[in-house]
Amino acid sequence: MNTLRIGLVSISDRASSGVYQDKGIPALEEWLTSALTTPFELETRLIPDEQAIIEQTLCELVDEMSCHLVLTTGGTGPARRDVTPDATLAVADREMPGFGEQMRQISLHFVPTAILSRQVGVIRKTGADP
Repeated sequence: MNTLRIGLVSISDRASSGVYQDKGIPALEEWLTSALTTPFELETRLIPDEQAIIEQTLCELVDEMSCHLVLTTGGTGPARRDVTPDATLAVADREMPGFGEQMRQISLHFVPTAILSRQVGVIRKTGADP
C-alpha cells in the first residue's frame, strides 16, 4: 500500500441542499494533511441525513472505491434525523467501541455538547479481507 485512500463523508441536509457551505470535509482534509506523513488521496461525498443514502455511500467507498479508511462528520446527535451511527453500524462487520469514546473525550475540549454525540468506529470487511 503506497498511497492511503481515504473517504470523507459529510452528512448534512442543509449543506447537501446548498443552504450553506459544508465545513466538515475541509476541516477533515486540513486535519489529515497535518496529521499524516503517508501519501493519501481523498474520495469526498456530501450527502443528506438519510440512512439508506449513508449506508450506500459507506459501502461504495469501501467496496467499490477501495478506501482504507472512511471518516464521517455530521448526523451523530440525538435528533431523529441524526442517523449516521445507525447507518454505520448497519453496514459494519465489527464495532470498535474505543474510537467513539475517545472522539467524545477529545471533542469535549472544544464543544460542550459533544457528550451528546453517538460517534462510532467500525470495521467493514471487503472481498479482499480474509
